[in-house]
Amino acid sequence: MRLDHYLPTLKRAKKADRKPPGRVRRVLERIGPTMASAPLRRTIQALCFVTFLVSFFYICWPYTARPALASESPANEAQLDALLAGEAPWPTHYADDLVRKEVVPADLFLRIDPLVSLSTAIASRSWVYSLVSAGIILLVCVLIPRGFCGYLCPLGTLIDLFDWIIGRRVKRFRVKGDGWWVHIKYYILFGTLIAAACGVLISGFFSAIPVITRGLLFLGEPVQTGFLRGWHLVVPFHAGHVISVLLFLGVLGLGLLRPRFWCKYVCPSGAVFSVANLFRVTERKVEDSCIKCRKCVDICPFDAIKPDFTTRTSDCTLCQTCGGVCPSLSIKFVDRWDVMSLKKKNDPPTHETPLGRRGFVSLATGSALAVTGAATVKTATSLWGADLDNPQSFRPVRPPGSVPEKEFLQMCIRCGECFKACPNNVLHAEGFEQGFEGLWTPMVKADWAGCESSCNACGQVCPTGAIQPLPLEVKKRTRMALAEVNLGTCLPHAGKEACQLCVDDCAAAGYHAIEFLQVHTKADASGNPIEGTGFVAPVVLADKCVGCGLCQTRCYGINVLEKGLLKQSAIVISAGSGKEDLKLPSTTV
Repeated sequence: MRLDHYLPTLKRAKKADRKPPGRVRRVLERIGPTMASAPLRRTIQALCFVTFLVSFFYICWPYTARPALASESPANEAQLDALLAGEAPWPTHYADDLVRKEVVPADLFLRIDPLVSLSTAIASRSWVYSLVSAGIILLVCVLIPRGFCGYLCPLGTLIDLFDWIIGRRVKRFRVKGDGWWVHIKYYILFGTLIAAACGVLISGFFSAIPVITRGLLFLGEPVQTGFLRGWHLVVPFHAGHVISVLLFLGVLGLGLLRPRFWCKYVCPSGAVFSVANLFRVTERKVEDSCIKCRKCVDICPFDAIKPDFTTRTSDCTLCQTCGGVCPSLSIKFVDRWDVMSLKKKNDPPTHETPLGRRGFVSLATGSALAVTGAATVKTATSLWGADLDNPQSFRPVRPPGSVPEKEFLQMCIRCGECFKACPNNVLHAEGFEQGFEGLWTPMVKADWAGCESSCNACGQVCPTGAIQPLPLEVKKRTRMALAEVNLGTCLPHAGKEACQLCVDDCAAAGYHAIEFLQVHTKADASGNPIEGTGFVAPVVLADKCVGCGLCQTRCYGINVLEKGLLKQSAIVISAGSGKEDLKLPSTTV
């Protein structure tokens, strides 16, 4: 079985017989040597990267949705009355639009990052449905070892672009390829899994796909929103955003040390595939016709070729770039048991030996650091975490369909996909309100916007089930919080002036969870109410309220920002016991 797909180098045995390369080859060579050597691999990379960008910036962009009434704009009074009275179906345009655009799942790349689902399942002690997708890609990588890293990963492609545009021009920070850092990815993987076993999910800091989705969310999404909707609608930055952006830029900046430094030495998602390479059925082999020119060593993007030109099988991605530059055509990609006409190993000497004393010390030190790091993270979250046992601690309002808070913190991968799909930026990235434990998790910011009754996107794009994928009709009935009126500041309750903003918005959303109560009515000498006195004030019906926050958004926008009558909204949604419908997946163990 041979899997060769590289473009072989042109043989030029005699000067008189040389022919100029064809037009296609010249174009490929102008793009770069790796494109000329393995055009199929580069094409697949480009297609996957474009698919990722389309998924993130188009499929998860909710503002292509249009309600059905828009076709009859402006809607007549009878139609609006029917909606408010519950006699006509409510718009489902956000949910329908996401289904229409999802040719591929919006969270596809998050699903196939195995560390995402594996660490989440361990931390939450539950079955995560994306384990199936991760298992499939691992099986594929038995045939194409580390194929995810070499062909599919959009972060790897972005790093390649950074190295091509910037990294190759900056040489002053270059380091050699055999330093102490070459096995960091295994120790990060080990520490991440230990932390997960202790119930702390930190893989979102290091897993390849959450790193790039969150990076694009905090850098690319504000630009998209600013140009297409208005810069005043860009969500303000806080310390959490800055940390994430610095982490993302740091991943790219590692390319200044060596090309694809992150992929070669640091990425724990890649380490999962390296471990899976133990079960590979195919492999790069070198035949005895090798002329030891070192071209394969120089061009290999993963440092997967030893000094004797044989293969470091745990690092090879079968990208076949080396095959395209080999002048003697000595490299083949075959089943791992193929031993025909192979080059002699350790010629020239590699000076690489099985685990010796020095290697054992390095392994022990790295493992100890991984365990210590995981223990430190566990301790830090205990001392500076969500403190869920304290009823006075901060409790954010989570998206509808979220699992209980403890499990939510163990299942949310902090990828930011739900923020991108949420219309009007209802969901904001949490900062340090819950310490380190809640960083980058989604919380409802009702002063900014309320949850649309026609949208269930957050659950549809969540790759781990931290937000359950609820059908729209179920989502509309699912409580995420409870609205509460401040009787001391609410304008009619305080006897200052009439206001029914919250009542109108609740009715317009189809919930009818706020009713009027007559207050401050004056009476005559006979005790009869005087007509025209008093106010009608809002009262929340707890059994109907789902905590969408639309009432708070309107009160804050008009009475706080526009009119300046209040310092904060007089009606506020809050989470807590008895205020939410939180349900664990049935597969929790």
